[in-house]
Amino acid sequence: MALAIVADVLQIIVLPLFVEGAESPADDILDLGVGVAMVRLLGWHWEFLPSFLGKLVPVVDLVPFWTLSVANVYRRSKRALVTAEEGREQPPSGP
Repeated sequence: MALAIVADVLQIIVLPLFVEGAESPADDILDLGVGVAMVRLLGWHWEFLPSFLGKLVPVVDLVPFWTLSVANVYRRSKRALVTAEEGREQPPSGP
């Protein structure tokens, strides 16, 4: 989560001050690096694809997509864990 927040803050606040903004190669390299890091840290999730593609659109890149996608992955994994715990706690039905 911290990596996603730092990447979004860099892209929204810091990089536009020093480089060309959304058309910056530094911005694209940051997105590519963050995408690779997220897949290595959390595994492949479909939520990362819209985040990566959204960063390529000039005005849409101001939305903190990395943070939103990591939060969604966390929420979904937490829900899957709770569902698995509930399934394990129920006694088997039958004779």
